[in-house]
Amino acid sequence: MSKTGEKKKSLSTHLIAGGFAGFMEAMVCHPLDTIKVRMQLKANRPAGEPKLGFIATGTRIAQREGFLALYKGLGAVVTGIVPKMAIRFTSFNTYKTLLANKETGVTSTLGVFFAGLGAGTTEAVVVVTPMEVVKIRLQAQRHSLSDPLDVPKYRSPAHAVYTIVKEEGFGTLWKGVSLTALRQATNQAANFTTYQELKKRVEAYQGGDLQSWQHMTLGLISGAMGPLCNNPIDTIKTRIQRTQSKAGETAWSRIRTCVVQILQNEGYSAFYKGLTPRLLRVAPGNAVTFTVYEFVAKRLDLIKASSKQTEEQLKTRDAEY
Repeated sequence: MSKTGEKKKSLSTHLIAGGFAGFMEAMVCHPLDTIKVRMQLKANRPAGEPKLGFIATGTRIAQREGFLALYKGLGAVVTGIVPKMAIRFTSFNTYKTLLANKETGVTSTLGVFFAGLGAGTTEAVVVVTPMEVVKIRLQAQRHSLSDPLDVPKYRSPAHAVYTIVKEEGFGTLWKGVSLTALRQATNQAANFTTYQELKKRVEAYQGGDLQSWQHMTLGLISGAMGPLCNNPIDTIKTRIQRTQSKAGETAWSRIRTCVVQILQNEGYSAFYKGLTPRLLRVAPGNAVTFTVYEFVAKRLDLIKASSKQTEEQLKTRDAEY
């Protein structure tokens, strides 16, 4: 059970704390996301070419394209981080409040699960899908950042958006939205449910608030739940968002074609390509997110409380005069 009687955080708190958390997550974990995308996009290997793990894939990217190539698409991610995190935490707490028992003010574990589903779906539709379409197009480009003559098709996030809209239409930015929403929904349902339940139990056990290392540990555990459950969805989504749109295609036909091609050409195990770097990216990323979010949110609450107290003292002093 989760209490909704907790002091509600303001939208500005979600925006600032979530923005800090998302930025730190992106800076720390983005190279792993680039490696994950490259592994998911790689179909059958040519005869004689060895299978590359996530370390070898990352090393090859750095050697052939430069170390900064591991940060391809970072601009698109950072641009969407603040609204993404603000929407995630704000919508989750909104849905959790709506699903609370009207008499007791308590949200059940099932209610927290559905609040997570709603939060994941909301962030996917509003910001994550277009952000990831641009990010994946940038990450999929194999060009050297150290060679000024090696000019890629998409030169920056803004140029990628312009080119995609010009060549394929505005709707292409929401290509794969159903799969992205499904992935984000299951991610956040597992994430928030696990985190909230573990947090509640640890706080009850020790009789007080969690420390930063505890937020990090719980975030790491809860963050691993999503990738373990939905990596096939993420692989299909990545393949679809990488390809250009074709006339007459529907969302369902793209999904069906992608699934059939993977099964026929690569086998069922291909759906779990990129799982290791995704786990290494999402779980620590979630640990960073919750740790930074809780830390910044608490400091903002203290600043607001101190400011309010000072304001009340000034009013009292003025009244005395």
